[in-house]
Amino acid sequence: MGMPETARRYTAQMVRDLPDDGNRYEVVHGELLVTPSPRRRHQLALGRLHAWVRAYLERLGRADTVLFSPSDISWDDETLVQPDLFVFPPEEWGDDWRTIQTLLLAVEVLSPSSARADRVIKRRLYQEQAVGTYWVVDIEARVVEVWHPGDERPEIVTGVLRWRAPGGPELELDLAALFGPPL
Repeated sequence: MGMPETARRYTAQMVRDLPDDGNRYEVVHGELLVTPSPRRRHQLALGRLHAWVRAYLERLGRADTVLFSPSDISWDDETLVQPDLFVFPPEEWGDDWRTIQTLLLAVEVLSPSSARADRVIKRRLYQEQAVGTYWVVDIEARVVEVWHPGDERPEIVTGVLRWRAPGGPELELDLAALFGPPL
């Protein structure tokens, strides 16, 4: 399923040129995705995840390879996404977002306005781009969907979320602590 032939196709550069109006603009295969600023609960969950993943990567000497939105990850002229949180290999660190082409982990925290884009459009893109692991964090349902390239269905995690950076030990995140008060 693609965009209708009559729909306007956007490019990454067109999205970069849009005004800074508080919305998040992304484009996937020419389709413009627009979401409003995230809610407080979204930001609290994202902050917790960032702190936990960063602490884990600090122990591996790679703390600067976990970043969060806004960012401009682009694999071609018609694709530009801003994952809520992502981890990339240290050798791709540079002065320009375009140097980051490999995502080891990408995370999207669902908002009411982003569910379709995060679960369908961006999930397919991340699978096409061989993103190592993709987490869809659903605060309302208190679950995380875990996707890998080639998966037809996600693993639904309700207890302990696990991820391993290349060459590192396993990271374990307690979802009760992520979703607990004050979310």
